[in-house]
Amino acid sequence: MSKSKHKVSQRYGETPLGLYLHVPFCSTSCDFCGFYQIQSDRKGILSYIDGVKRELELVDVGSRKIDTMFWGGGTPGLLPAADMLKVGSSITDALGMPTQEWTVEMAPSSVKRDKLEALKEAGVTRISMGIQSLNERLLEALGRQHSLKQIHKAYDLIREVGFRSVNVDLIFAIPTQTEEEWRADVRGALALQPDHLSTYCLTFEEDTALFIKLQQGKVSIDPDREARFYTAMWEEAENGGFQQYEISNYARPGHQCLHNVNTWRMAEWIGIGPSGSSQWEGSRHTNTPDLKDWLAGLERGERGLVDRTELSDGLLLEDSLIFGLRMNEGVDLAALERRFGRSLRQVAFFDQLVEEGKALREGDVLRLTPEGRMVADAVGEALLGCFG
Repeated sequence: MSKSKHKVSQRYGETPLGLYLHVPFCSTSCDFCGFYQIQSDRKGILSYIDGVKRELELVDVGSRKIDTMFWGGGTPGLLPAADMLKVGSSITDALGMPTQEWTVEMAPSSVKRDKLEALKEAGVTRISMGIQSLNERLLEALGRQHSLKQIHKAYDLIREVGFRSVNVDLIFAIPTQTEEEWRADVRGALALQPDHLSTYCLTFEEDTALFIKLQQGKVSIDPDREARFYTAMWEEAENGGFQQYEISNYARPGHQCLHNVNTWRMAEWIGIGPSGSSQWEGSRHTNTPDLKDWLAGLERGERGLVDRTELSDGLLLEDSLIFGLRMNEGVDLAALERRFGRSLRQVAFFDQLVEEGKALREGDVLRLTPEGRMVADAVGEALLGCFG
């Protein structure tokens, strides 16, 4: 191990270790989705399952335990129940059972009792269901393939099987969506009584149908409208008894997504599967986003890493601040000083945020105010390059 890698590894100390599994299969491509995805067939699924097992053989965590695991995609729920058990067993046989949390993303149309029971048997503790909207017109605008009836049936099934935590995802600022429609979506989601709610402003990713519409001038981006939607969300969530703990995430007590929290705190995680991203062994890297290329690399005994960035203390510190300030608890400057050996309590930019009413300083803790959270992206951009 190089000196730089050794130095970075010391900065993690005893931070949690996560595992992210990317399941690339989807029945169809949603208009807004920019994640790597392919249509599923039996041959592809079988080769993927074999590839996961092969890649795990190339991962050595030593005596460390996996704290959290997250299956995303794609649509992990498209895997048949027996295949879910095979993939889960491959991971737990190689790295052990996650000690804190195991999340699997599912689309309403992929939720079936046998799959849920297989996931529960495997040890999954958390289901995250992407409903996106409870408005049929807006679901169609997003290119989603499920109906309101499927959403409610799927949610009831998930609750019947009995997972520790259930999350639902919503998207806002959809073209033609009104603020009242958004408030109705939030109220409808809260009426389901989930443990966790994630709400994401619609983004226009390249190579998606929505991005093409943006380029053609058929839809537009309106920052003021997005700000109103954020405010509406905060009001509705508070009225519904949910606590915001990150700009886009709300939870009942004890139901925060630990995998995401550990990621925002710049812990370590290992990405498995095509396009799976890692922050591990002194670098940040991504598996090649192509099933065939990923499998070919594994045949050669290689994980096929692309977009590799060597991690420095400065880069990790910078990202700890950028993502940490997105959380309502803010950042403990003294703790970050101890971790990275850099002075933070006299940074002029932090004083400026406080003077402008965008942040509060309580002892060594710096956190954004509601006004500051509204411009968190701009705060993050201002921090870029300050420590890296």
